[in-house]
Amino acid sequence: MPIAARPANHQGDDAMQTMMTTTTPMSSARGRISWALAYLGRFPLAVLQLMFRFAIAGVFLKAGLNKIASWELTVQLFADEYKVPVLPPEFAAAMSSTFEIGCSILLILGLGTRLATLPLLGMIAVIQTFVYPNAYAEHLTWASILLFLLTRGGGPLSVDRAIGLEPADPEVR
Repeated sequence: MPIAARPANHQGDDAMQTMMTTTTPMSSARGRISWALAYLGRFPLAVLQLMFRFAIAGVFLKAGLNKIASWELTVQLFADEYKVPVLPPEFAAAMSSTFEIGCSILLILGLGTRLATLPLLGMIAVIQTFVYPNAYAEHLTWASILLFLLTRGGGPLSVDRAIGLEPADPEVR
């Protein structure tokens, strides 16, 4: 029956009225959520890239500096606790501190960012596999940040971009 021909208290009208009043606030909430997501989406990726570089560099730089601050203890840890397979403890300690400090400095500068992530990802894989297999939550966090930097680069606030190692246009990637 057409709408004009229905009696005023037709049961379908009540259902329609109920449906209209319950969906109106939902669309308003959806609108606010949509606005909030759009607003958050405008947060500069360059700032995130800079924060990720500094955050992960801080973790590895601190570890490397701690290793060289007490070298005898470091070598002892590599011999007794870390027990990295194949490598002698002295060599493993020297290699890990060199990569931790060197790659951290590169990440802070944003110089060779993608390349600097590779040794650190390798170290995480070795540590997770052979040294601390139950520390996967921490290692997953570090690896996620490093993989982001490996795939997206150091960003516009990096030496890489300043000297042309990274394209200025993100669509070029």
